[in-house]
Amino acid sequence: MIVVMSHKASEDDIEAVLLRLEKNGFKIHLSQGVERTIIGAIGDKTRLGDLGLEAMPGVEKVVPILQPYKLASRTFHEEGTVVRVGDLEIGGNAVHVMAGPCAVENREQLLSTARLVKEAGATMLRGGAFKPRTSPYSFHGLEEEGLKILAEAREATGLLVVTEVMDARTLPMVAEYADVLQIGARNMQNFFLLKEVAKVDKPVLLKRGPSATIEEWLMAAEYIMAGGNYNVILCERGIRSFDNFTRNTLDLTAVPAVKHLSHLPVIVDPSHAIGKWRFVPAMARAAIAAGADGLLVEVHPNPAEALCDGPQSLTPENFSAMMDDLRQIAAVMGRKMG
Repeated sequence: MIVVMSHKASEDDIEAVLLRLEKNGFKIHLSQGVERTIIGAIGDKTRLGDLGLEAMPGVEKVVPILQPYKLASRTFHEEGTVVRVGDLEIGGNAVHVMAGPCAVENREQLLSTARLVKEAGATMLRGGAFKPRTSPYSFHGLEEEGLKILAEAREATGLLVVTEVMDARTLPMVAEYADVLQIGARNMQNFFLLKEVAKVDKPVLLKRGPSATIEEWLMAAEYIMAGGNYNVILCERGIRSFDNFTRNTLDLTAVPAVKHLSHLPVIVDPSHAIGKWRFVPAMARAAIAAGADGLLVEVHPNPAEALCDGPQSLTPENFSAMMDDLRQIAAVMGRKMG
């Protein structure tokens, strides 16, 4: 539930409500705006009637949160959340592009790609050191060596690093090198892993599972937030459908829908959604027009030789041309590229 305090409520009034909620076992989240204060309370709703909150001084109204996700709900937190990654703000007016290869293959490949995407306007570097693959015979990443190369690229270019963590065992290692911890689509409902990343003081990029509903996606975010980490970035990356011309079906309706339901920032991964590089720029433009806060795009210096997801990777030249188009789309939407 949320407790909406009157604009005339004093600090003593607010403190009295907080004390009563805490005394009755509710977990508190305080949001103090310019005009009024909203207190989010998570706990046993059956005890709500016994608290007498609406009779307390300074309380305007008590509103139950009907969705199963509470902390991720916009009812709980009316203003959009801005997740800070270093000096960057995800969810603000700037649209941020996270670009790089699907997998870190070697030092030269990653450093050259990092420099090129930085020059084109990317603000973050993506790259997989641990790669979950359908086939056990595919390339599964360089692991810690790949993480060290990502850290070197950050030092060389200033680009912050987003990379995937696959399990609790390797989480401490990945967190040592990464600026943002990515939970891949296959792990969206790995609830043990979600609980573990909640304990790490790093932003989490949570990809939507290929068969997940919007509610299931937000419930996964709820696991992370309930564990104490409120810095969650949602990523739409396509869902499974009956058509197989593209790799997945990019659900751009999820962008405005989730922004209506949740206060968390939403980015889009057109590369994994489409699976064919020639359609990535069009879907990237559409994502910005739909209100996405950023993009996750795969770029490789030589896609034909890529060890992972070459068919969906843009060349640096195609990426640069796409970024020029995105600046125009962002301007029309009253935003700017980060």
